[in-house]
Amino acid sequence: MAVRVGFAGTNWWAAQALERLASAPGIEVAVVLCQPDRPTGRGRKPAPPPVAVTAAALEIDLVQPERAADALPQLRGHGVEAVALVAYGLLVPRVMLVALPFVNLHPSALPRWRGAAPVERSLMAGESTSAVAAMLLVEKLDAGPVAALERFDVGPDEDAGAVYERALSLGLPPLAAALADAGAGRLATVPQVGEATYAEKLTAADRVLDPARRARELHDRVRALSPHIGARLSLEDAAYTVWRTSVRSDGPAPGVLALDAGALLLGCGSGALELCDVQPPGGRRMPAADWLRGRRGELPAVTSA
Repeated sequence: MAVRVGFAGTNWWAAQALERLASAPGIEVAVVLCQPDRPTGRGRKPAPPPVAVTAAALEIDLVQPERAADALPQLRGHGVEAVALVAYGLLVPRVMLVALPFVNLHPSALPRWRGAAPVERSLMAGESTSAVAAMLLVEKLDAGPVAALERFDVGPDEDAGAVYERALSLGLPPLAAALADAGAGRLATVPQVGEATYAEKLTAADRVLDPARRARELHDRVRALSPHIGARLSLEDAAYTVWRTSVRSDGPAPGVLALDAGALLLGCGSGALELCDVQPPGGRRMPAADWLRGRRGELPAVTSA
């Protein structure tokens, strides 16, 4: 018999997790909990989060409270036995944790990178390994005991999209198994071991590419923010989004753009950064070669953000 579960999540990665969990054997997603519609885009019009869109497409009942606790009656009313939590973004209070087991899918090797942006912070730090954990939720941030943890390698040019995809592919089966066990009251876990580090929420400052820094550091920042956020480079006081780069051992002086055999290079404090995919203000993402073909005159100057 399938275990009846709730699903709590909000962003694009959570939406992918919901879609896959809904088709997992032995799992019946009875109700979805996500944040309310928020203003978005230039017009600041309210728009449903990705999880709300996916729930509607799957024809699963949706609850969007301002406070998570307000959804507890709906969870109980749907006969939920356990709740999957993936990038929900709101505090789950004690009253809910006492009422139902919540199993969190967290993309890091806990206790490393607890917090809001584990994949992004790990890539910014240049780490070559990552993990995904199925964790029993407790009141303290990402400190619950772990039911399963899958480790994997991360290539030097892989971006956050690739890491999130691998984390979801590896993490979904143990998440489904943990939900079934939690619903039956037999979930086995082990405490987190080691020193905790925290993945702070990303800010606008995290997007800025400072050419005074090492090329490798900037490359890691670019891939940490791709394909969902984007790094920023200021050219003649206009903010260009940089989506894909590669590292060169040498190039122009720090803060200077130059062409080398058709490649667009940004000089850095150490080495150079080849800008492979860029997005001009108000434009679309494109290969740097396409952007160069559409330009006239000299290359723009790099300016302060």
